[in-house]
Amino acid sequence: MKQFKLAVANKNYSSWSMRPWVLLTQAGIAFEEIQLKFTDEGKVEGIEPYSPTRQVPVLIVDGEPVWDSLAIGEAVAELFPQKNLWPADQRARQIARSICAEMHTGFRNLRGAMPMNLRASLPGRGMSPAVQQDIDRIVEIWESCRARFGQGGELLFGQFTVADAFYAPVATRFLTYAVVLPPAAQRYADALLGLSAVREWMAQARRETEFVRADEPYA
Repeated sequence: MKQFKLAVANKNYSSWSMRPWVLLTQAGIAFEEIQLKFTDEGKVEGIEPYSPTRQVPVLIVDGEPVWDSLAIGEAVAELFPQKNLWPADQRARQIARSICAEMHTGFRNLRGAMPMNLRASLPGRGMSPAVQQDIDRIVEIWESCRARFGQGGELLFGQFTVADAFYAPVATRFLTYAVVLPPAAQRYADALLGLSAVREWMAQARRETEFVRADEPYA
């Protein structure tokens, strides 16, 4: 049996760490968590033994690192085909991979203006036309996937997939900044926030006490 370790940073701030943690936890895949912390400058203290990029997250599989959240998602889906972490339908699977890649590389205005902060309540902070454009695109993705592929469940492709893990931190941002969403998008956001793994991540995040200056532009 393979052994898995996942290195993550502060749960309150690290959206990239949240994605594979939620993926593994929601899928019922056992792993040892390596909890690291951000410095005030946003670097990850103690990451050197685990990640060649010095960034989180990194999944250690039988002593070998898999770094970058997208690569981790692919590796986990490949190692556990019985978990159906990509949609079975080929076209749906192509779109799921595409929207994960878009999340991975895009939405920079939203990321910069509305950093993840689960302990905070910051209604309206960070909103701008550029941020609204990112939000509109996310809503378009959610509504399209739900309409085309969401039968049989409340998530983007019906049942839980890598794509839901990738968009879970966005749902927490919308909660923190009180972003108003259309009804269909709000129902999906609520479904994400209701996942047991997401609830557990958020509960642990809210128990953290570290204050990371680089992630607190509105403090």
